[in-house]
Amino acid sequence: MKATGIVRRIDDLGRVVIPKEIRRSLRIREGEPLEIFTDENGGVVFRKYSPIGEAGIFAGEYAEAIYKSSGIAVAVCDMDGIIAVAGASSKGYLSHPMTSAMASLLESRRPYSATADGTPIHPTEGSRETVGYFAPILSEGNPAGGVMMLSADGSAPDETAKKLVSTAAAFLSSQMQV
Repeated sequence: MKATGIVRRIDDLGRVVIPKEIRRSLRIREGEPLEIFTDENGGVVFRKYSPIGEAGIFAGEYAEAIYKSSGIAVAVCDMDGIIAVAGASSKGYLSHPMTSAMASLLESRRPYSATADGTPIHPTEGSRETVGYFAPILSEGNPAGGVMMLSADGSAPDETAKKLVSTAAAFLSSQMQV
């Protein structure tokens, strides 16, 4: 863990305020759920809750199945970053921050398809591949993440790729409702 040097008192209702600087750097917004853990040293750890994160292993297996059956490189993300990738180097995606363009795409709640004349969207900082097609994963109408086809050459997706990615996103969305 990294010490911040910030100290806060717990009020009479057991509340503690997370400083604005920390909320901003971790992109924690008002009303966003947090998970609370305790560690073996008696510490309390807050972590952003990601409903799609719970399905990370399953999402990875789904992405791998799409890649093996179609050869399409696929990544699955939650609202903060890539949680699963197949057909591309996971080193370039997992644990790297998402680009602001990708964050805007997530917030839009709409599918996205790359075009030859459009500005390419890179999923993470420093990634070589671009997003060829993106379909949002929605939970109760709110974005929880998305499934994307990755393109090494910036090519636009064909209808099969769009349908595979859209089906994966719809399926993962339905799993969030259970």
